[in-house]
Amino acid sequence: MSVMSEFIKGIYKENPVFRLALGLCPVLAVSTSISNAIGMGAATTFVLLSSNIIVSLLMLLFSKILSEGGQKSINKIRIPMFIVVIASFVTIVEMVMSAYFPVLSESLGIFIPLIVVNCIILGRAEGYASKNPLIPSIADAIGMGIGFTLALVAIAFVRELLGSGALLGQNIMSSNFKPVLLMILPPGAFLVIGLYLALLNWLDLRKKES
Repeated sequence: MSVMSEFIKGIYKENPVFRLALGLCPVLAVSTSISNAIGMGAATTFVLLSSNIIVSLLMLLFSKILSEGGQKSINKIRIPMFIVVIASFVTIVEMVMSAYFPVLSESLGIFIPLIVVNCIILGRAEGYASKNPLIPSIADAIGMGIGFTLALVAIAFVRELLGSGALLGQNIMSSNFKPVLLMILPPGAFLVIGLYLALLNWLDLRKKES
């Protein structure tokens, strides 16, 4: 696959939320507003990109300097090694966000540290970056990050609009609008995700039939 194909697949064909159903825990929790969705998406994309770069370079370095026996030893500890790399970048994100975006940091709360165990990031490090060169790994990380962010924003758009009558914190509905409180609760997120999945499956079916 070309670099462009690796980039595009994460946005639609292998979207981590709508296609692979990964990372749903933060999706359910932070998609109550678009600002939270953008913040979480940006943080996840940064960690995903940085960890993919380091993992790809580390595995390339090990493959060049280690014997076959040494490579087998590295394979036994690769998951803990990946988690340490990911945790380092999550710590950077958490510190920067606390210093420069305190309101957003407080709003996202525990879900920033929990990026460490986000299965999207660990999955891309183990399933892709550790087995592929640097440039495709970068394209994969950016595509997956953008796909995750777009999915978050799409879900948050519906939930914030119907749940509070606002977008980006600004009221846009008339005074007669009655918020649908279900939308700001986790079941509302499941409902919105299900509707998006149905829409995407319908579009794929139409595409196959045409």
